[in-house]
Amino acid sequence: MLGFGLSIEPQLWALLFVMVRVGATFVAAPVFGAVSVPLQVRIALSGGIAVLVLGAHPVVAPPQLFALATFLAVASEALVGLAIGFVLQIAFAAPLVAGEIIGNSMGIGFAAAIDPQNNRSSTALGQFMLTLMTLLFLSLNGHLMLVELIVKSYDVMPPGAGWVAPERLRDISLFGGYALAAGFLLALPVGFLLLCLNLVVGMLSRSAPALNLFAVGLPLSLAVGVVALAVAFPAMGDYMIVIVNEGLAATQSLVLG
Repeated sequence: MLGFGLSIEPQLWALLFVMVRVGATFVAAPVFGAVSVPLQVRIALSGGIAVLVLGAHPVVAPPQLFALATFLAVASEALVGLAIGFVLQIAFAAPLVAGEIIGNSMGIGFAAAIDPQNNRSSTALGQFMLTLMTLLFLSLNGHLMLVELIVKSYDVMPPGAGWVAPERLRDISLFGGYALAAGFLLALPVGFLLLCLNLVVGMLSRSAPALNLFAVGLPLSLAVGVVALAVAFPAMGDYMIVIVNEGLAATQSLVLG
């Protein structure tokens, strides 16, 4: 009996209660939280992982369904899940920042596409780099590590335990700064070369005022940018792996302390 004369199977109520944290993580996390992933798939994955959690941890759901303590417990579970997924999502902002910087320097900032992760418009180059980072994330079994961290979170942060400490909030904020710096570092090789090219084109425009910059500068920026990307992509891919590992390490630090 769960309040107001309503009854529900205790096992089903415990399963739904566990699915709140797992589902909130999948809403905020990359890959799982993409708009292209159907809602039915997320619910099915949340239910499957919740069954595994219940098999490994004796989670006790609040006894009263319509009670203030129950609503607070559900909100706390949703907050924990959103925090776990959000930290990893911050790392996936780095290639978008790099794509914006490089695309604007190359003169193709107008070439935009719909981001399937968050259903917003971003540069085509940023989409390409985000796709590359997603493939690297999956190749490193990052999705499996995320599921493992969700299960382990019930050992460190069981339902009802206070976890929103100032130290954890500070770590999330600091990791946001790291992701922004990582985006700039990711764009540094190509961006610096394009900056030097713009300086040369600027000096040419001062020495020859009649020179048509749009007829010379834009094709030159595109050509140099494409060649620079082709040369720098191996190093950029290696640094994307570092960003993925840092994101997983930040998520683990948030969960395990």
